Amino acid sequence: MSLQLLALAAFDGIAYAALVFVVAVGLTLIFGVLRILNVAHGSFYAIGAYTVASVGGAVFAAGWSPWLAFPLMLIASAIIGIALGGAIERFLLKRIYAKEEVLQLLVTFAVFMILEDVQRLVWGVQPYFEASILQQLGNVSVLGITYTVYQLMVLPAIALVVLVGLRLFLRRTLSGKLILAVTEDREAATAIGINADRIYTLTFIIGAALAAFGGALASATTSVVPGMGADMIVLSFAVAATAGLGQIEGAALVALLIGLGRSFAVYLMPELEVLVPYLIMLLVLLWRPEGLFGIARTRKI
Repeated sequence: MSLQLLALAAFDGIAYAALVFVVAVGLTLIFGVLRILNVAHGSFYAIGAYTVASVGGAVFAAGWSPWLAFPLMLIASAIIGIALGGAIERFLLKRIYAKEEVLQLLVTFAVFMILEDVQRLVWGVQPYFEASILQQLGNVSVLGITYTVYQLMVLPAIALVVLVGLRLFLRRTLSGKLILAVTEDREAATAIGINADRIYTLTFIIGAALAAFGGALASATTSVVPGMGADMIVLSFAVAATAGLGQIEGAALVALLIGLGRSFAVYLMPELEVLVPYLIMLLVLLWRPEGLFGIARTRKI
């Protein structure tokens, strides 16, 4: 394998890992606080991609600057997180927090299926693609390889900003400290006056917005098609489970590991491309069932 091919595989892996991390960190944050594996998380990703691809296409076709793509991504993600994520948490999930885990999983899966049909109803089945910002940023040559600036520099930089920003939010702000308190012990947090229900809603909104933001970022690099949410949620589960559910920093390292593993498989063993992320997850969980960075805890009865 030549140096250029190795570099190309590494670039692909890093760009892909950045997208996966932005989505997976929202999933692991939700689980860390709400203790719900939210299958509908993949729908937020897909809706974010569809929204930016369709609205962005109309806006840029009207002559607006492609640089508006980044504000559009942020605004669309926030709206999806607040309007859709907030509504689902407040009017549906809040009713099943005390129920069995199987019921919670089935309910979020039902929401995912409903939102999949909503996507087809609103956007149809034709693919969407809006790459104005990718074209605007142009290409860069590294080691003789021409690669897009958006994928090589912008996506990893955004993933790093998300990681650092989320860490600072949780460690340095009052809302973040309240989230950590509820995560550690909801009963104790409630006893000292923390409104756990409000924290749950805030956390779910942040997680849903991150998933939508991941989809918005992906809309410039891939065709937006029905079913993309299902692919991403399975991969996000793999990242979250391998890192240890609730481990935010660990999710970044595992996303990079899985992204690079998948990318090198594409160039070395294309038939194993789909399998590699799950092989990594399987090997890690056989060695450490709680995940690479997870901590085994005594379950309260």
